[in-house]
Amino acid sequence: MKGSDLLPVSIPENITVHLGAPSSNAPNITVPFADYVKNVASSEIYPTWPEAAIRANIYAQMSYVLNRIFTEWYRSQGYDFDITNSTRYDQSFVAGRDIFENISTIVDDMIGSYLTRGDAVEPLFAQYCNGTTVTCEGLSQWGTVPLAEQGLSAEEIVRSFYGDDINFSADAPLSPALGESFPGITLRLGENGEDVRTIQNRLNRISTNYPNIPKIYPADGVFDADTEAAVRAFQRQFNLTVDGIIGKATWYKISYIY
Repeated sequence: MKGSDLLPVSIPENITVHLGAPSSNAPNITVPFADYVKNVASSEIYPTWPEAAIRANIYAQMSYVLNRIFTEWYRSQGYDFDITNSTRYDQSFVAGRDIFENISTIVDDMIGSYLTRGDAVEPLFAQYCNGTTVTCEGLSQWGTVPLAEQGLSAEEIVRSFYGDDINFSADAPLSPALGESFPGITLRLGENGEDVRTIQNRLNRISTNYPNIPKIYPADGVFDADTEAAVRAFQRQFNLTVDGIIGKATWYKISYIY
């Protein structure tokens, strides 16, 4: 995902966690973002590990959850939460667990940090696994320990797993009002503004993979006949009501496909 229509990355004051698989009938819990990261880190790694290994893991954990929030992965599918605690889909979160003191201190120091790749804007979907019972192409949690013991920094450890084109972003601002991206009003023929331009840019990118969706030129924020035609083609492609209007369902389907 690239493009100037993307909003800057912000840290939410709170995050809503679904305590189960996405479609399960499980409760949600809303906790401060920093507390969520501390819980995940305390649930997945050990406080006795070298600090560089702990920091490398927290980079991955923080980037992973910020990707879920930034891309509205679950909310764009109609769910009312930001992430699950099912390790089949997301990160481990144990409601009410004790937090390790040194991990809490490190998270406080790193809050607002995340990874990006190349010139992408969005936080990296930093896949990782424990590296013992489960292996993957991303970061190996246990694999960070010997690298730290060899003297590698957290940043060097991260790049050893994800590649040299990884960037480290820091100090993303806290946004207490961070919420859904849907503007709250339907967009239709004759509307204009930044929300329309966002949709135009995203439809143009989607049309690269779905050429039956016509390109919109110029993507100038004016909801003209070309934009309406592209919206209708998108709705037809993805089995939505074909009305050429961008309501909540079409907005989030565009976000999800994008």
